Amino acid sequence: MTDSSKRPLAVFDLDNTLADTAHRQHFLEERPRDWDGFFAAAPQDPPITEGIALAVESARACEVVYLTGRPERCRRDTLDWLAAHGLPEGRVFMRGNADRRPARFTKLEILRRLAQGREIRFVVDDDELVCDDAERAGFRVVRARWTAKSAVLEEVQEREGRT
Repeated sequence: MTDSSKRPLAVFDLDNTLADTAHRQHFLEERPRDWDGFFAAAPQDPPITEGIALAVESARACEVVYLTGRPERCRRDTLDWLAAHGLPEGRVFMRGNADRRPARFTKLEILRRLAQGREIRFVVDDDELVCDDAERAGFRVVRARWTAKSAVLEEVQEREGRT
């Protein structure tokens, strides 16, 4: 049962929804993949205007929360990035450092848990598989299609479960 006395949640992904990862995707193009380099470069991600504007606007009517496939070890850099770019304060849900399940599984699990106590107004994500599964589960989805698709990022999200 949801608590209707609290504001609904607006759930935002980070990578390629709010933060442009194009400059660091080269770390994933060779084998072995340089995950440390990929995540170490995240603080330099340029903000994505469309995503930032939607998050700021959403904060007027909703509590904004962030749901990312980034591992927990990236929390400090992630919080600093959100603050530096003027994003609304909100809880940040991250995958465990050793969790390698695809984002569509980890994110849906967290969405279902959040929905047990609160209305989720909508979910914003760039990962088509996450969006498809969230829609099938009954969530309203806004597909963040404001960056160019990356084949390597799509592959690692699904097969390696790292972001």
